Amino acid sequence: MLTQEQADYLLPKAYNAALRAGAAILEVYAADGDDYGVTMKSDHTPLTEADNRAHNIIKDYLGRTHVPLLSEEGREMLYCERRGWDMFWMVDPLDGTKEFIKGNGEFTVNIALMVDNRPALAVVYVPYIGRIYFAVHGKGAFLRENVLAEEDAEYSIDEIMGGGRSLPLAQDAARPFRAAISRSHNTPETFAVLDAMRAVHPDMEVMEQGSSYKFCLLAEGAVDYYIRTTPTMEWDTAAGELILEQAGGSVLSYPDRLPLAYNKESLVNPNFECKSHACGL
Repeated sequence: MLTQEQADYLLPKAYNAALRAGAAILEVYAADGDDYGVTMKSDHTPLTEADNRAHNIIKDYLGRTHVPLLSEEGREMLYCERRGWDMFWMVDPLDGTKEFIKGNGEFTVNIALMVDNRPALAVVYVPYIGRIYFAVHGKGAFLRENVLAEEDAEYSIDEIMGGGRSLPLAQDAARPFRAAISRSHNTPETFAVLDAMRAVHPDMEVMEQGSSYKFCLLAEGAVDYYIRTTPTMEWDTAAGELILEQAGGSVLSYPDRLPLAYNKESLVNPNFECKSHACGL
């Protein structure tokens, strides 16, 4: 259970770490693509200089909290080391590395504070468009717009909350039903699910979107449904899940519809589906 005092101290840490990491990411992004320093990890996924710089910035800044950190780009944390953690940071310093390399701006910084292996506090920053989403369990989810990345960001809890818009946002009730899928990771099962949904929503719009930004669009209410049928890791979903849930939506495994489990021995997620507060399915 996260106390109000802990939340007021730790939310600014996550928020400022995301902005600082975003500044480093955008500095690399502004360079020519040949300078991204792309290498391949052991799982055959790409790694860039921006991933490494963002990881180091977040690790150093959040290290001041003396809370353990589990990051995609950190050293491998064996299950025997982390299974007893009652509180830790779950971080993806640059979610959407493939989209970063493609140059389409669809990448995020994901930071979640896990308490008893559930996300209790979360920040997702979309540096290219200056949108930052944040949530605390039981306190709601919020959006701030036009938030510039800053290498020395040091916002207080009052400054953060003072400019936040509560999620979900008001939406056009007449718009068609919208489903989101990954831009880079889909399977025949993904499209089979969408085909079945068209029987209920024949005018359904389908949008492709990279990174955890999909969770945020669901939290806003701009998208109604998201299906994922290819592997993801826990750091891909933890922050976005809390933001969506605190905006009245849901994230459940697919097709068995169980809550996602965190800090498992294997950090791979099952397939899952997300629904907005007004999805109706």
